[in-house]
Amino acid sequence: MAKQQPIEIFMPPNILKAKMGGGIGGLDMAAIKRAEAAMASLKDEFGDWINSDVSKLADMRDGFAANPGPDTVGDLYRASHDLRGQALTFEFPLVARIATILCKLIDGVSDKAPLNLIDAHVNAIRVIVKQKIKEATDPIAVTLMKELDDRVADILGKAGVK
Repeated sequence: MAKQQPIEIFMPPNILKAKMGGGIGGLDMAAIKRAEAAMASLKDEFGDWINSDVSKLADMRDGFAANPGPDTVGDLYRASHDLRGQALTFEFPLVARIATILCKLIDGVSDKAPLNLIDAHVNAIRVIVKQKIKEATDPIAVTLMKELDDRVADILGKAGVK
């Protein structure tokens, strides 16, 4: 039998750690505190910002109702998509979820989306913001959200959209 060669193990250097600046010790805690304070001061303005976004969504809904078509449904989609993205920052997780469902509806059937279902989404968002429902477990809002999701799934299923 032939003599086996000894095994040599090579451990490559961990250069990622060096590139990242090592551990947490390199963070400027004072800068983090300043950023947290700046974010806390902006929270006072969140109410105004979300109300503005909800008003824009309602305006785009009105534009779509007056003249349903690719342009107005695009405006409605963008307003819903913006709200979907910002609602979590504004601490309204249910608004984000309902805006997501509305985007799914528009993605699926575009300007053929039923106005009454669009209205249900917009009105649900208005109520949640007006009532300042920030708990993702609010039973009435969760039931409403589930019903909206079911209606959209039904319409998308009938349209052959998955």
